[in-house]
Amino acid sequence: MRKTIAVAALAAVTLGGTAEAQSARDYISIVGSSTVYPFATVVAETFGKSTEFKTPKVESTGSGGGLKLFCEGIGVEHPDITNASRRIKSSEVDRCAGNGVTDILEVKVGYDGIVLANSRATDRLEISLKDLWLALAAEVPAADGSETLVANGAQTWADVNPDLPAVKIEVLGPPPTSGTRDAFVELAMEGGCKHFDWIKAMKKSDKSHYKAVCHTIREDGAFIEAGENDNLIVQKLDANPNAYGVFGFSFLDQNSDKLQGSLVNGVEPEFENISDGSYPVSRALYFYVKKAHVGSVPGIEEFLSEFSAEKAWGPDGYLADKGLIPMPDAERDQFRGDIMSMKNLELASN
Repeated sequence: MRKTIAVAALAAVTLGGTAEAQSARDYISIVGSSTVYPFATVVAETFGKSTEFKTPKVESTGSGGGLKLFCEGIGVEHPDITNASRRIKSSEVDRCAGNGVTDILEVKVGYDGIVLANSRATDRLEISLKDLWLALAAEVPAADGSETLVANGAQTWADVNPDLPAVKIEVLGPPPTSGTRDAFVELAMEGGCKHFDWIKAMKKSDKSHYKAVCHTIREDGAFIEAGENDNLIVQKLDANPNAYGVFGFSFLDQNSDKLQGSLVNGVEPEFENISDGSYPVSRALYFYVKKAHVGSVPGIEEFLSEFSAEKAWGPDGYLADKGLIPMPDAERDQFRGDIMSMKNLELASN
């Protein structure tokens, strides 16, 4: 009864005293990253089965889409938690604050690698970040060696580098709302772009132009936006052995019988290589909690305890079995402490 009253009170306060305008919510609402989605889902299901609380509702909206929903306001019509496969941006914190969402808890979940994968029915690709950028960038350096950019005309991987297969460039990947897309352009695309010294020099002289050159993906059909459903990309790769897909390591790990990850800069996308940082396309995963909802929407504190328990996110936890790369002991202790103290988000290093 106490929990029901608390949720009704939250609805009344945030909806201008018209609690009858919307039913009180007695379950946790989670949105956000498609990469974090399977991890959040298994925690939610475990939580629902092992506690008195209802199983949280988890939706895959993409990191950007989830943060947009999260930042729209306080109240039961807005989500309590959003998952993100990148860190929240200062502009998003400002948008949250403008809508009254001023107290936010940040929790790092673990690490993940972004893979370029294809069907096991064909050869495995070995590619450098430089060649990956040359294959997928909207504009690339002119063939005459001058410091000018031209529209990317490469049709096959061999057009980029004769050591690569003479197969049509066809990459299925996430849309701009995805945190995986954000991390891919920052780690993989920009990582390859920086191999050209004259482009790298743009970062100091014209940072916005530099980002446009390094981060803009071609739109002529070589890169195909496949939505936020990474499982759909997996299915399409299984059906088309010549295509490649960009998604989180966990989806490769869960489909290793059908798919293989490309070697990037000579490094294989494996658990150990992502964990020690040797795999070049690795990133941290997060979720964000609306502190104003804690204690009002039932079960949030208990859900956070489940997620941060060693049996969940530890080296031998059930999330590692799903493909999550666990944080080192010290980081797990730090973020578990942040949860216990409800530490407010700080973006000094962002």
